[in-house]
Amino acid sequence: MENKKCFCDTSLLLENCCALYLENNQKAPTALALMRSRYSAYATQNADYLLETTHVSERQHYSKAEILKWATSNKWQKLEILSSSEDTVEFKAYFLDSNNKPQTHYEFSTFKFENNAWYYLDGKFE
Repeated sequence: MENKKCFCDTSLLLENCCALYLENNQKAPTALALMRSRYSAYATQNADYLLETTHVSERQHYSKAEILKWATSNKWQKLEILSSSEDTVEFKAYFLDSNNKPQTHYEFSTFKFENNAWYYLDGKFE
C-alpha cells in the first residue's frame, strides 16, 4: 500500500487510519471513527463497506448501484468535523461534482452501537 494521507483529514496515513476498517476488517471503535471511515469509503468507492456499516433497519433505503454512482460521480476533496458526541457526528464533506463544480454536503448523522459494532442510522441534511 502506498504511503498516502487518509481521506478523512486526520493527517494520519491511510494504512494507520481508515484502511484499518476498510481493508483489515477491524470495527470502528467510535461513531466518529465510523463516520470518518465511511467518508473514506466514498472516496475509494467502497459501496460494500457503506452498506455493511449502515444499520440493518435502514439498508432497504440504499442500493449498491446508487452508492457507487454517488461515490464515482464526485471527486472527494475534504472532510470537516463540526461536532460529535458518543452517537452523533455533524460534518461537512466537500467535493467536486460531475461538472467539476465545488459542492458541500452538510449532515448531522446518528449512529447506533449494536452487536459490538457501530452503524450509521440516519442523517439530517441541509
